[in-house]
Amino acid sequence: MIEKQCTLLSPVIFKGIGLHSGELVSMEICPAPGNHGYVFQRVDLPGEPTIKADVDLVVATDRGTTLASNGAKVFTTEHILAALCGCQIDNALIKLNAPEVPIMDGSSKLFVEGFLATGKLEQDEEREYFELEENIPWEDLDKGLEFLAIPDKNYRVTVMVDYNSPVLGTQHASMYHIGEFNTEIAPCRTFVFLRELEYLASNNLIKGGDLDNAIVLVDKMDIDQTELDRLAKLLGKEELKISIQGLGVLNSIKLQYENEPARHKLLDIVGDLALVGKPIKAHILAARPGHAGNVRFAKVLKDQIKKQQTKARFFDLSLPPLYDIVAIEKMLPHRFPFLMVDKIMSINDTTIIGVKNITMNEPIFTGHFPGNPVFPGVLQIEAMAQTGGIFALSKVEDPHLYTTYFMKIDKVKFKQKVVPGDTLVFELNLMSPIRRGLVEMKGLAYVNGEVVMEAEMLALVTKDKE
Repeated sequence: MIEKQCTLLSPVIFKGIGLHSGELVSMEICPAPGNHGYVFQRVDLPGEPTIKADVDLVVATDRGTTLASNGAKVFTTEHILAALCGCQIDNALIKLNAPEVPIMDGSSKLFVEGFLATGKLEQDEEREYFELEENIPWEDLDKGLEFLAIPDKNYRVTVMVDYNSPVLGTQHASMYHIGEFNTEIAPCRTFVFLRELEYLASNNLIKGGDLDNAIVLVDKMDIDQTELDRLAKLLGKEELKISIQGLGVLNSIKLQYENEPARHKLLDIVGDLALVGKPIKAHILAARPGHAGNVRFAKVLKDQIKKQQTKARFFDLSLPPLYDIVAIEKMLPHRFPFLMVDKIMSINDTTIIGVKNITMNEPIFTGHFPGNPVFPGVLQIEAMAQTGGIFALSKVEDPHLYTTYFMKIDKVKFKQKVVPGDTLVFELNLMSPIRRGLVEMKGLAYVNGEVVMEAEMLALVTKDKE
């Protein structure tokens, strides 16, 4: 089933503080047109420059993913991108009046709640998934990073983290499909080890960090109160009363899940892989991931998208057809010279594949460009329409009692000429469920695996014979 792109019904505003910059920020997520994707806009800068959410624009990955373009930067993009992806919002303009996305509670939960409260608008444009066609492994052994993407009908993610810590230990987290994100992954907060705080503060990071927006994990017992007070002062939180009660979490904050840190790493992966530019259908497995590894693997996946887009489509026409020409004549009222389909290779609930062989014996070549025979585009459309008609008639009993009437043909594009000797392969997909006899399909026509024509068609199937 073809899915449509979605955007927000109306703008949503979030206000908070940047985790690393410590700056107050107002962020407005606005509806955007089809095929817009995710775009950030720095409305506080002259000219209000925009930054596309594109992995090729990542300039830093230290404790967050930073994008830069048009002389502007935006920091810590992963949580808002994960929320948009989890809510299956395809198009959004993200306006910021400061350089960093607000940290909120350290998760994607509040973003998701805002989007769900506002609602989504279905758009005319089709949602185009990145559907993996082969296994894609990637690793950096020096840093202990391992990623693997394998084909899957869903967007599935499996994560393993291991920090050699008596607190965290080895943890696993899984998301079996994107529908689980909002409830199982989005609420999981970012985390940091107590031993990392001094380094982060000394490197001008976590200025907006607080026990309300981050989990602080403690894996040492021998830290006295003087050291804790010194850390609080370094962080600019002198008023914060820090206590440790054994190994575990600072100030005994309760984890929402035993594996909340691993689930948050999964959240980061969803946000960082949103930078490939398309929703994903694949199973992503990651060992010891972080923003740097996520971004490097996102570039691998983006390269794979380009590879698959340039790869010719393969149809095995040596297989026995589902319908031969004799069976087709029992379904369609057309006859020579206007029967344009030679065989049907397959039909399922949403798709049909048909074949038209182009030979010099076609009557049309007598007058259509003599000496330079080209199969007319209008007849390519007719052949595609007949293929769609067979699909429609295959869904009714006694198809010989029905006729298919085409009501609309839209978005037709011809990409290269078709000549005698070519074999046209038509692949049509249902765009919406069949209702009241109305059948809406999108079709592609291939020669040697390359698209030569495409169109969208609407037909009415009606019983008009006894």
